[in-house]
Amino acid sequence: MGRVTQRRKVHKYLLDGSPKALEFPVRHREDVLAVEEPLEIRLGRMSFSVTMRTPGDDFDLVAGFLVSEGVIWSADQLVSLRFCAGEDENGMQTFNVVEAQLRPDVPLPDTGRNVYTSSSCGICGTDSIDSVRKSSHYSPQDDPVTMDAHVLASLPALLRESQRVFEETGGVHAAGLFRINDDGGAQLLCLREDVGRHNAVDKVVGWALREGLLPLRGTVLQVSGRASFELVQKAALAGIPVLSAVSAPSSLAVELAEASGLTLAGFSRGTSLNVYAGDARVLRPVAEVPAS
Repeated sequence: MGRVTQRRKVHKYLLDGSPKALEFPVRHREDVLAVEEPLEIRLGRMSFSVTMRTPGDDFDLVAGFLVSEGVIWSADQLVSLRFCAGEDENGMQTFNVVEAQLRPDVPLPDTGRNVYTSSSCGICGTDSIDSVRKSSHYSPQDDPVTMDAHVLASLPALLRESQRVFEETGGVHAAGLFRINDDGGAQLLCLREDVGRHNAVDKVVGWALREGLLPLRGTVLQVSGRASFELVQKAALAGIPVLSAVSAPSSLAVELAEASGLTLAGFSRGTSLNVYAGDARVLRPVAEVPAS
């Protein structure tokens, strides 16, 4: 998988469960790790952000990040993306700097905050619910999509089937964009993996932007971890009406989902799920009534 994964030697301790055991086998073997490297995002020659990510789909990541920041919202606003020169200590190209050229009439964001994003927590606390609503050009509120509860609960398993990097490393998050078809079934449109769950979502949104698919009406964003405020923000700004997470949402995530008209589900694990906002989109199966 190239720069996405890396092999490292490890010492594996085989414990028998007894805290007093003085001797136990130790095996020396190689393990496969997900790579984590910095990516600098530039708007023209201006440095805008540095994020820690798993290399791969970097143009999607940059495009999605700019959507999530409210800088752009349509494909024609993004003129070009390219890797800039950057070398490691051995003089090898790192591919860790991406320059985005925006359309001349697109206002540049405030450059004074020198944004730094970690792979684990996103840009925590920089946007209030009001600012998200003001910067959003798409509203999930009026999206009429509905889906069967069984279909929504089945998406984590469908996501897991396509997680190649997780299969190798066990150390990455995933985000999958599903289209709800006219027959009620779900079709996987795009899946991205990354050490950062926020990055995985940005990569999906960036792919959709570059394909000219925004706003993402009639879709569900399924994520492998919990649903934070930032993930709801990213979904709302892309016009995604439904966000489903394997784990729990935060209280602020639920508040933003309610304010944005977005359906938010959590603890989606095949046989059950919790819907915290927008439950009208989730249909209950109709039980058959025996003829009298």
